[in-house]
Amino acid sequence: MGQPEKASKVLVAAPAERLVRTLQEKYADITLRLIEEHDDCFEPMSENAAKKVQRKLYWRIMFLVCCISLMLFIDKATLGASSILGLFEETGISLQQYNNLNMFFYVGYIAALWPGHYLLQRLPFGKTVSAIIFTWAVVVFLHCVATSYAPLVVVRMALGAVEAVIIPAIEMTIGMFFNREEQAFLQPVLWVTTSLAPVVTGCISYGLLFSSSPVRPWKLFMVTTGSLTFALAVWTWFCYPNNPAEASFLTLEEKIHVIKRVQKSSQSSIEQKQFKKEQFIETLKDPVSWLFTLQAFTLMYANNLTYGQQNLLVRSLGISVLGSALVKAASGGFGVCVYITATILIKTFPGNAAYHGLLWCLPAIAGGIGMVTISWDQKLALLACMILAGGTYGVTYIVALGWTSSSAAGYTKKLTRNVMFMVGYCVGNLVSPQIWVPSA
Repeated sequence: MGQPEKASKVLVAAPAERLVRTLQEKYADITLRLIEEHDDCFEPMSENAAKKVQRKLYWRIMFLVCCISLMLFIDKATLGASSILGLFEETGISLQQYNNLNMFFYVGYIAALWPGHYLLQRLPFGKTVSAIIFTWAVVVFLHCVATSYAPLVVVRMALGAVEAVIIPAIEMTIGMFFNREEQAFLQPVLWVTTSLAPVVTGCISYGLLFSSSPVRPWKLFMVTTGSLTFALAVWTWFCYPNNPAEASFLTLEEKIHVIKRVQKSSQSSIEQKQFKKEQFIETLKDPVSWLFTLQAFTLMYANNLTYGQQNLLVRSLGISVLGSALVKAASGGFGVCVYITATILIKTFPGNAAYHGLLWCLPAIAGGIGMVTISWDQKLALLACMILAGGTYGVTYIVALGWTSSSAAGYTKKLTRNVMFMVGYCVGNLVSPQIWVPSA
């Protein structure tokens, strides 16, 4: 009688074991499965081979995400550029309504943060990013048909919603392909592109001001940037990888090498499709997560100076529309120099993120003090302080953004902390436009 009972237990246990195994495979990190299947097939890479893979990642991953970041900040600055290209004249909006439009962008942004992150975790990563960029291009085009305040509110909220998860997606991508040491160096490299955005928008604006077309320059600006964004969407559809295990430009050996070095650095999964409640709760209880959120809020409290008010302030100093476009380009050039300098310093003195973040807040504080104390007649001094105030604190934001992800272990924790950081970012930008009161 004992033997049949034993057999019965085996028959009952086997389906349960298969079920557990099936669930584990369903939610397993796909990169981990690749390691388990092929780790024994390859010897450790030579130094030359590893450098070759690194160069490939720089060109295929970093170049792509830098282009995405550039277009993101070009499109984010479309409203500011339009302020000197005929937007006020054609739509009839007031200065207060203009400030509200800057605010509504971040209303859409904050509303889409969590749903967007959920989609990134549940759907194919690369294709989801591509679809978002395509939608964002369509929304930029739709600005052209907005001829009054109400339609502008709708398209600005929509633009904020579709752009909400792009920066976190870029951060997650860098975290998938590069180890922590590389991330600390690559963050400022990535954000050099954000400073190139004012250079590009300033040059495009300057050129469009000479247009003899019956179409207002601000609409031509939207068509130009929308077309560039659409081209970017096509590129990302074919070239943006879901994760290292599915990166078509890497050989199997190179995939194994990339995955192992990233996991060795982070001690966590690279991509995980399961939302882990325990990691979510752990993140909310972690005071460091809230410190990062507070940092994002305080830094972005001043952000409207750069993206919303700079052109208007320059015009109020008596500088022409053409001159305003050139000042915008010059401020972007200064920002590029700042980020390059920051990159060199971070590379030279690694492991000092807090000190680097503090250092680049000091010039911004000095510039802000100068703007409120220098006489309004001192135009060059005011312009210098304005550019100094708006062009340096971004380094601190970059350091914090990269630190947010690199200091978290676990895919769900990284995503949750990113959402918290971006909520702080959004709230700061929501409040920022409202501190600017139109003069009587």
